[in-house]
Amino acid sequence: MEILFITHKYPPSIGGMEKQSYELINGVARSHKVHTLIYDNRTSRLRFLLTVPLKVRRILRENPNISVIHLNDGLMGFCGLAIKRITSLPVLLTLHGLDIVLPSQLYQRHVVDTFKKLDGVIAVSQATAQECIKRGFKRDRVYVVRNGVDTDMALINKQPGFRKTLEKKLGISLQDKKILVSIGRSVRRKGFSWFVTKVLPQLDPSIIYLIVGPTDPNIHTISFILSLLPNRLSHLLTLGLGLALDEIEVQSALEKPEIKNRAFYLGKLQFEDMVQILKHADLFVMPNIKVAGDAEGFGLVALEASVNGTPVLASAMEGITCAVIDGKNGFLVPPEKETLWIKKIQGLLSDRSHLQQFGDRAKTYTITNYEWKKMVDGYITVFKKYHYQHMQGIAHAAEGDVRGPDDSLAWDGCIKNNA
Repeated sequence: MEILFITHKYPPSIGGMEKQSYELINGVARSHKVHTLIYDNRTSRLRFLLTVPLKVRRILRENPNISVIHLNDGLMGFCGLAIKRITSLPVLLTLHGLDIVLPSQLYQRHVVDTFKKLDGVIAVSQATAQECIKRGFKRDRVYVVRNGVDTDMALINKQPGFRKTLEKKLGISLQDKKILVSIGRSVRRKGFSWFVTKVLPQLDPSIIYLIVGPTDPNIHTISFILSLLPNRLSHLLTLGLGLALDEIEVQSALEKPEIKNRAFYLGKLQFEDMVQILKHADLFVMPNIKVAGDAEGFGLVALEASVNGTPVLASAMEGITCAVIDGKNGFLVPPEKETLWIKKIQGLLSDRSHLQQFGDRAKTYTITNYEWKKMVDGYITVFKKYHYQHMQGIAHAAEGDVRGPDDSLAWDGCIKNNA
């Protein structure tokens, strides 16, 4: 089986989707021949998109044994129909969340409807798959393959002196302090400002909260420009461009007397420092809130925390529930219910020894169930179905509809080896 992967998210660019794309392509390459068409940042993304069909035609001409084409996200899905016009090969698309729920009638009517015409869709979570089904995708063409996580982080040792280093960075003593941490860009759905203003002030003063994620020096200017636009357009641009407007609310909250020296926005950190903060934290919190037209497709940061032995507390919503399994590798709490969040945090932190024991068990569970190989095997299973259909279709074109060797892969939550 030979597969052509097409993606615009790939190292050296940094991000969760880039890592997923890298691990998928290189993981499949260990057992099958792969070909790639990857955006290299040397031209504009628009130029890359416009030239994809022409480049695919050349690749297929030079490699006639390719039997499956995979597009790594919704943006690549724009090219799907153009690719279908030049080949009879099955074209599959991975959807991550926002690329299916973006609240634009134009987008839903024309772009999402294009996705439906492809041969199959691979969703990164059950929640994303459900959004596809709600929009009329055929159930037997939607599959769920959960993302993996970099389990090598578990091998990194906890640095004994890092807590002192962190004290200097924060400018406070951490003696007898309990550390909560969140990681990510301050888009509104992450709920950082909600947590800082609604939950943290009601927790014990010994509890501090760290936010790790990139900041934008131009965010106030961007917010002002958006305020001049109609609300609907402003909201759509905020979602589509992934603008971290919640940073403004967080920074404002940090100046309040009841928050000062209890919450810290650390900005983007080196990978090594981020890992050490996770290893020294008592609890990782993912306090997502509902934002119209937005969705958390999966919840990779929760898995990264778990792999480092940090217990996870997350909102029970959207794709997070495919990453955090309540009582196994974390705890789930209803979103935006501050009383329940406060009670759960206080309960967990009341016995830090028991909490750490849970963190160790959760680490083992996450490594066992979310290693990259699990994800790769899931994709290969889906690819094989379409490969066999394509090959049988060539051999028996006159026989009509040809089914793959395993029709049980039709969507039922998660495909077997990722259930």
